[in-house]
Amino acid sequence: MTISNTTDTRSDQQWPALAAAAVTVLLWASAFVSIRSAGDAYSPGALALGRLLTGTLALGAISLIRRVGLPARAAWPGIISSGVLWFGLYMVALNWGEQQVDAGTAAMVVNIGPILIALLSSKLLGEGLPRPLLAGMAVSFGGAVVVGLSMSGSGGSSVLGVLLCVLAAVSYATGVVSQKPALGHAGALQVTTFGCLIGTVACLPFTGALVSEAADAPLSATLNVVYLGLFPTALAFTTWAFALARTTAGKMGSTTYVVPALVVLMSWLFLDEVPGLLTLAGGALCLAGVGVSRRRPRPAPTTVVAVSQPTTAPREEPSPTD
Repeated sequence: MTISNTTDTRSDQQWPALAAAAVTVLLWASAFVSIRSAGDAYSPGALALGRLLTGTLALGAISLIRRVGLPARAAWPGIISSGVLWFGLYMVALNWGEQQVDAGTAAMVVNIGPILIALLSSKLLGEGLPRPLLAGMAVSFGGAVVVGLSMSGSGGSSVLGVLLCVLAAVSYATGVVSQKPALGHAGALQVTTFGCLIGTVACLPFTGALVSEAADAPLSATLNVVYLGLFPTALAFTTWAFALARTTAGKMGSTTYVVPALVVLMSWLFLDEVPGLLTLAGGALCLAGVGVSRRRPRPAPTTVVAVSQPTTAPREEPSPTD
């Protein structure tokens, strides 16, 4: 009997996706700081258009250099849906919502997005809802609520602002679930480039506001718009698509719960906003929940058993007395 154990290499194969997801959440966290800096000089629509236009130009140049062609026809429904809903509507709604409510309330409401992603991907993509994902998302959402409550100001919320944040969460979740099938027919760079282009076209009605506001905006605000387009949009959305193509939408959505914890840290480092103990505890819960959601049961080693063939007994010769 021969017994051999085969090691599971899936964890090694997931490292590129995890690295790409880490780049995404780090840059998206930095976007909140830049949006806050640019939001005083740019209106929500103009800020979204300026960000998307910068991202489209950068991605278009990279696509031309790498000679990336048009996506396959089967990828276009997902690209158009994610471009309109996620690149376009989400950014405008989020920018507008954050001007109507305090940052804590916005963080709590927008963070229903990953929960919606898990539910939609289970229903529409058949991904299922494994227990570690549900448990981790519950812990992370609790952490996001703690962060939001600790950062909420009194009287700083409005019904309109809450509704805009809900709209941002729904459009974000729907856009992600729409993007997932498109990645089965086109590459991450293709899906991101043309999705960003679709979002830019959807935001063209804000062209007049962008032109007039850019003429009066301070250089620092305009540089923040350029940064938002190059890094949290062009780079981070591409690394997101790369990671999403290699894992489930539910797991990728849960990964974004790292963002509130990173925003707290970056606000502390760059804006001198010292977080309280409750905020730090909420950030720690967000990180712990992401860790739980990414776990999977350790697979049992595969055992191969080689069974030796039975030997044929020698045929007995009849005795002379038979």
